[in-house]
Amino acid sequence: MIKLDALTKRFGRTAAVDALTIDIPEGDICVLIGPSGCGKTTTMRMINRMIEPDAGRIEVGGRDVTHIDAVELRRSVGYVIQQVGLFPHMSIAENVATVPRLLGWDTARIEGRIDELLELVGLDPAQFRTRYPRELSGGQKQRVGVARALAADPPVMLMDEPFGAIDPITRAKLQDEFLSILRRLRKTIVFVTHDIDEAIKMGNRIAILRSGRLVQYDTPEAILARPADGFVEEFVGADRALKRLSLLMVADHLDDEPVSPSAAKLSTHASLHHALSLLLTSGADHAAVVDDAGAVRGRVTLERIKAAATAH
Repeated sequence: MIKLDALTKRFGRTAAVDALTIDIPEGDICVLIGPSGCGKTTTMRMINRMIEPDAGRIEVGGRDVTHIDAVELRRSVGYVIQQVGLFPHMSIAENVATVPRLLGWDTARIEGRIDELLELVGLDPAQFRTRYPRELSGGQKQRVGVARALAADPPVMLMDEPFGAIDPITRAKLQDEFLSILRRLRKTIVFVTHDIDEAIKMGNRIAILRSGRLVQYDTPEAILARPADGFVEEFVGADRALKRLSLLMVADHLDDEPVSPSAAKLSTHASLHHALSLLLTSGADHAAVVDDAGAVRGRVTLERIKAAATAH
C-alpha cells in the first residue's frame, strides 16, 4: 500500500532522511521510532507532501504521490497529530465534517457520517455534536481528531504521536480502543512515536531509524528477539525479554499436565506477561487457562514462560 524507495530529504548539509526504503503492506500499522532528529516525522510529512522530498519515490496505493495534486492527496489521507488541531471556532460536528464538505458530500451523507464516527470513537452524538473543543478533555479531543481523520474513509492514515499529550491512564485506554478500531477498519497506518512500549503495542511492524537511516524493520516480536545491532538492543531496553512476553499469548504455550484445583484462572486471550504477573503475585508455579466458555484448555507454567521469553 505504501512504498518508500530511497527517500531522501536534506536540510542544508544534513540528511534528515537518508535513502530510506520501506514497504508497508495494506492493512498494517507501521510505527516509525528512533531518537530525536532521526527523521521519523519528516518521513511521515513527506508521505502526504507537507514536505517535498529531495530524492526517491513515494507510492501510495500504487500511485507516485509526486504526480498527484498535493491538496487532493491530503484529502485522501487521514492525519492525526499530538495536539489534535481541532478548529476552536467550529463545533465537534463541524470539525468532523471538514473533509467531507471539501469533497462535496451532500448534507444527509455528512450528517450520517458524523453520527457514525462519533459513536465509533465512543462519543454520544446527542451529547457531543454541538460542543466546542474548549469544552472537551484531552482524551475527548483526541477521539474527535481520530473521527475527523476517518471522516472520508481514507485507506491510509498518518498518526504523529497522537497520544503523546495525554495522561498515562487515558493514554493506555485510548491505545487499546483505537487499536481495536483501526485493525477492524483495516486501514494502512504510519504511526510516529518516541515510546518503544507504544511502538510494540500499536505496530504490526516497527521501523527503527537513526540519523535518517533505517536500522531495522521487522515485527515487534522479531525486533525484541533479534535486535539488528547494539544500538537497537539498547534502544528497545534491557527488559526486552519482558516486553516480548506482552506479545505472546498463553494459548500458544500450554502444557497438558494436570491442573491444580486451586490454580488461578487465565483467559486464552491473556498474554504471557499477564500470566507471569499473576504467578509471581500468587506464588504459584502454574495457572489454569480457560476458554470463553470457562472450559480448561491446559495450564501455563513459569518454565514455559521463561522458555518463551528467551527463545530466538
